[in-house]
Amino acid sequence: MKLTHWMGAMLVALAFTSGVARAQSDEIQVYDGGLAPPGVFNLTLHDNFTPDGLKQPAFPGGIATNGSLFGVPEWAYGVTDWFEAGLYLPLYSIDRQRGGSLDGFKLRTLFAVPHADRRTFVYGVNFEFSYNAKRWDPERFTSEIRPILAWHLGLVDLVLNPILDTSWDGFGNLDFAPSSRLALNVSPAWAVGLEEYADLGPLHHFDPVGRQSHQLYGVLDHDGHALEVEAGVGVGLTSQSDPLTLKLILSRDLN
Repeated sequence: MKLTHWMGAMLVALAFTSGVARAQSDEIQVYDGGLAPPGVFNLTLHDNFTPDGLKQPAFPGGIATNGSLFGVPEWAYGVTDWFEAGLYLPLYSIDRQRGGSLDGFKLRTLFAVPHADRRTFVYGVNFEFSYNAKRWDPERFTSEIRPILAWHLGLVDLVLNPILDTSWDGFGNLDFAPSSRLALNVSPAWAVGLEEYADLGPLHHFDPVGRQSHQLYGVLDHDGHALEVEAGVGVGLTSQSDPLTLKLILSRDLN
């Protein structure tokens, strides 16, 4: 099935059964359309620590982000040169109130044009299905559709992910949580950039700006021979954003 057909089918499904999903962030990353090569397994470790975060949980019984660590190993396999399958397991958190816990898992399917790193314009789409512990999300099952638009313009990369989150309870409740990245490639192995992560609220009526979440990250990327590293520092721009978050992503192919 062509990529455009996959996107159309998923959008139709979301139109009938979608909703808001507000939870913590296990993965703070902008997708650029890169895929594991066919037949190759990849492991990515995501860890995010919030030394200065929101002291009240987003919902009753949830996790307060202040002083908390969130993370997950991401297991991926290149099925074809345009399709990658992924599994996030186990999703975990360590917070001041209740210590460590396991918080669920996610299944992922990523479709993108082949050989994204060689193209000027890249497009794709990522679908996720999540099973959540009640302290992680008020809804047991949630999903994400993440369109990917990227431009590789020599020394500069621009990447947009206009993400829609859903709890499968109506099109009007789709939650719009876009992310974006502007990076400068200072060498073949090093890049510095700015990333913005936002949650504007449901599509039928965006939240007032003061109730939206907006975080701006400064990031440093290193593409080594055996290990890819991304480190970043994020600051909140609104009262509903964590004031300070640190993120670290480690990735390598396993075969």
